[in-house]
Amino acid sequence: MNEICKLDDIIPETGVCALVGGEQVAIFRTHHDEVYAMHNFDPFSKANVISRGLLGSCEIDWQKVRYVASPMYKQRFELATGKCIDDDQVALKSYAVTVSHGAVFI
Repeated sequence: MNEICKLDDIIPETGVCALVGGEQVAIFRTHHDEVYAMHNFDPFSKANVISRGLLGSCEIDWQKVRYVASPMYKQRFELATGKCIDDDQVALKSYAVTVSHGAVFI
């Protein structure tokens, strides 16, 4: 795992983009300091924009699901898995994230 940034570098309920192993990765922080990471490439708009998306939540099968909505066409991707809520045949690659001593590692 590589240190990407400090947790405090990510404003709660927003995302940032980082280059990890030659790939653009979108990293998100929630109000509860949960951190998620997924590929930054939006397969619908064909642009690297996921890190600029809006965080939200909805209920699926009576369970709260946190997501990021693409800033382009608004498809929603689960933060925990990268699965597209609006098209079950699409998913973004997700990355394991660890926060230790105030630093974010992927």
